[in-house]
Amino acid sequence: MCIVSAETVLPALATLAVFAALLAMLKLLKNRGLAFTPRVFTALGLGIALGVGIQLALGRGSDAALWALDWIAVVGQGYIALLKMLVMPLVFVAIVGAFTRTKVTENLGRISVVVLAVLLGTVAVAALVGWAGAAFTGLAGASFTADAGSDAAAAAAASALQDSEQQVADLTLPQEILSFIPSNVFADFAGSRPTSTIAVVIFSAIVGVAYLRLRDRDSAQAAFFQQLVDSLYGIVMRIVAMVLGLAPYGVLALIAHVMASSDYRAVLDLGKFVLVSYAAIAFMFVVHALVLLANRASPLRYAKKAFPVLSFAFVARSSAGALPLNIETQTNALGVDEATANFAASFGMSIGQNGCAGIYPAMLATIIAPTVGIDVFSPAFVAGLVAVVVISSFGVAGVGGGATFASLIVLGTMGLPLEIVGLLASVEPLIDMGRTALNVSDSMVAGVTASNAAGTLDRTVYNDPEARVSTGMHTEL
Repeated sequence: MCIVSAETVLPALATLAVFAALLAMLKLLKNRGLAFTPRVFTALGLGIALGVGIQLALGRGSDAALWALDWIAVVGQGYIALLKMLVMPLVFVAIVGAFTRTKVTENLGRISVVVLAVLLGTVAVAALVGWAGAAFTGLAGASFTADAGSDAAAAAAASALQDSEQQVADLTLPQEILSFIPSNVFADFAGSRPTSTIAVVIFSAIVGVAYLRLRDRDSAQAAFFQQLVDSLYGIVMRIVAMVLGLAPYGVLALIAHVMASSDYRAVLDLGKFVLVSYAAIAFMFVVHALVLLANRASPLRYAKKAFPVLSFAFVARSSAGALPLNIETQTNALGVDEATANFAASFGMSIGQNGCAGIYPAMLATIIAPTVGIDVFSPAFVAGLVAVVVISSFGVAGVGGGATFASLIVLGTMGLPLEIVGLLASVEPLIDMGRTALNVSDSMVAGVTASNAAGTLDRTVYNDPEARVSTGMHTEL
């Protein structure tokens, strides 16, 4: 048993007392009726203050700080673990529910094709934006890449990441595509493979198609199955509501941990990368606006109605956690039919993520490529990068760490050094917030586009300024 000195325990206990008081404050704000979104942003601000305070008072990496952060991580990482727990059930019930809720089966093919076209088309554009951001701003072959191989911490982080994802990073593209097929769906529901998410997506779609065929042959059995799915959907959504009720507390703990453990010198050194990343994210939001304009839908009205779910995705850093609010926003505020909303939200959680699977891996590949003698302006490099990014965007889980996973696949497939992933780990959480919001926006834009293509978009709801999402279901705890 490790004996901790009083010099460590006392400051750590004082820190934990402050943390507990902040948790109690958030609970009090809920009891006094403060809305969910303001509470989450309040938690964000309190987490920043607490994290900076810990680093200033205790010192980054001190025994007292590490001891306190270990206990704070119980709340933060516990919240992330609960979100990860929800990913597979959410994917399954959302996709199967989309099939059971559809009334006109003739639209299913068109809806699926349009949703996938938007998701994959925009992730290809995101890859080009990420490449351009790195190539034209001087980040390609930037000076900090010289430390990628020599920095012990970065090398160790990259080695650990590589070991955990070795089974994917070493696959050829045909092998990677083959890995999407669910050979053992129960193992995939347990998340045993890096590609388990897309395998569950495929299995859920197969179950949905089987339901439609059963409905044509035996309506009684199909109706029974639909009731089971509806019941399961309701149970899962109740669990989601319970977990999301913990969001303010989880955000407080997570942000405090990030701020307390961040190397601010590294953040300053990599500040250009952070700024270019957010510029690329902002540019992709403009692309989303153009897609909406192509559907004769007001981007401004979309922005106002989507703000609650995008802000939640920003602070929570979880597309999976935002899924119920995503679906609710599409149906209640944007006029998307329920089946399309379920398709778009669930597919967008695991396919074609613009931020995590598009911009970030493309930037990392472009930054590190010159160090191994590759011309980043070569048409062959650009075309290969976009193709790899699009294919690798399948199955990226909508929880924290998805961008790292996608980057490992892209870099490993293209034969590029992986150390840069570890090198940029210090600033990755800062960028992840914006990336997650972009991912969620892309799925909603795909839903609007698919619903418009199928002729089921309710423009009366979309144009109604009073038709807004309710966050009541997300505040049960």
